[in-house]
Amino acid sequence: MHRPFTAEAEVAGELAAVRPDLVPRYTAELPGARAAVLTRLWRALTHEPLPWLAGRAAGRDGLTLRLSDDRRLHGPHPDPYATSGYVTEVRLDRLAYDDPARLMTDLAVPHGSGFAAELGHSVASLALSRAGAPAHTSQWPPVVDWEWEQRVVDGHPFHPGCRSRPGFSVAEQLAYGPEHRPVVRLGLLPVPAGECLVTGEWPGGMRDGERLLVPVHPWQAEHVLKRRCEDGLPAHPLMSLRTLALPDGPHVKTALSARLTSSVRDISVYSITLSATLSAFAEALAARMDGLLHVTRTLGAVTANSPDLAAVLRESPQVFAAPEQGERVLPVAALATTGLPDSPAWLADFTRLALTVGLRLLELGVALEAHGQNLLVVLSATGAPLRLVYRDLADIRVSPARLARHGIPVPELTGRIVTDDETTLRRKLFGSLVAGSLAGTAGSGAALRGALGTAVRDLPRTPDLAALLEEPLPAKALTLMRLSPGTPGDQWTHLPSPLL
Repeated sequence: MHRPFTAEAEVAGELAAVRPDLVPRYTAELPGARAAVLTRLWRALTHEPLPWLAGRAAGRDGLTLRLSDDRRLHGPHPDPYATSGYVTEVRLDRLAYDDPARLMTDLAVPHGSGFAAELGHSVASLALSRAGAPAHTSQWPPVVDWEWEQRVVDGHPFHPGCRSRPGFSVAEQLAYGPEHRPVVRLGLLPVPAGECLVTGEWPGGMRDGERLLVPVHPWQAEHVLKRRCEDGLPAHPLMSLRTLALPDGPHVKTALSARLTSSVRDISVYSITLSATLSAFAEALAARMDGLLHVTRTLGAVTANSPDLAAVLRESPQVFAAPEQGERVLPVAALATTGLPDSPAWLADFTRLALTVGLRLLELGVALEAHGQNLLVVLSATGAPLRLVYRDLADIRVSPARLARHGIPVPELTGRIVTDDETTLRRKLFGSLVAGSLAGTAGSGAALRGALGTAVRDLPRTPDLAALLEEPLPAKALTLMRLSPGTPGDQWTHLPSPLL
């Protein structure tokens, strides 16, 4: 049934050269990695508006998709909110497939060959990540922030390219991937201050006379900038790989012009320009949230007039916890490693907190990109969810009309961040928070339905909540976006509401 795909063999060959001790574990992890990626792909095939799908029909033994050329693709009944690899096989006409890359190749749809290669890399890199990651218990011991981040081994819970890292060799994945727990030495590239745009305060320790020392990821220095940088700062990579925790606490977001999951990860001049304004605005708005939300401050941001050479310094989310009282801060994506969401009561409490904050902010005029990487939660010594922390303001949406309605001064913002369109605002929040963070934490449609059903009873009945309760749930059409290279920006689908 399974024929080894090129990426799996390539990774095995490289791994044998640099870490032969990991080869047996890598090989053992491949079937589970294929199932994990196939599960994400099946979610997309069953729920996204892919133009070459002509129909879907449910039966007793699963769901059948009819392709526009009249072929049939059959698989299990889909759960769009499931995060485990429950799809181990699908059938295209009479042939069985357990390999998502091979399936996408044989579907032979427009732009499918490039996406198939990404799926192959996703499977191989996921198996490598699982092979190199330590075993964790379901308990949540007192660990520092970067250790929590490095527990997220599988990447995006719903994207088929959850671990796709094209352009990274096996040695580079082991050296830079957070799940492999490396210490990365960031380069410091000197740039004349007159050639830089700086917002906020750039620290004195990253200056050399009239030059600014810009932190550069070593992958970026080698592959994009083609420059040698003096070793400067040892740092621990966080979930996003390009953001790292510095020894003295702050986090540094580096430009990393590689395609990770969906997007090329650079830092636009636009985001640097707005960073200080957004940081001050978000801090003031969080003060209205009765202590339920904190936003990490942007300490300084710099660009040498290029998205390939830029950096942002942010305060660590740890400043919003009281470790002496046993409190811990961890990204929402890491909650699944704690065992806490297994309790329906705990999951309902967390869901209530997240919806309270998200909907209140949306009513005021700000839609957060509250996926499991940007959104963090402060837990008490017993694991109770106390309050939220949000980081990385580059992709929020701000509604001047809603702000004005509540008498909130409208910040001087321009570009894509600014919109009064209700569909756009709700998609931003609901797609990231409910279809992303909460669904990923719940792990299944049944668990999400129970948590939402309990949580919404205590929430004010706003028009935004009514839309959440009564309409299908918006979610990014992640596979459609990868198969539509000529269509810029986000594309969307609708998932069946877990409450209906």
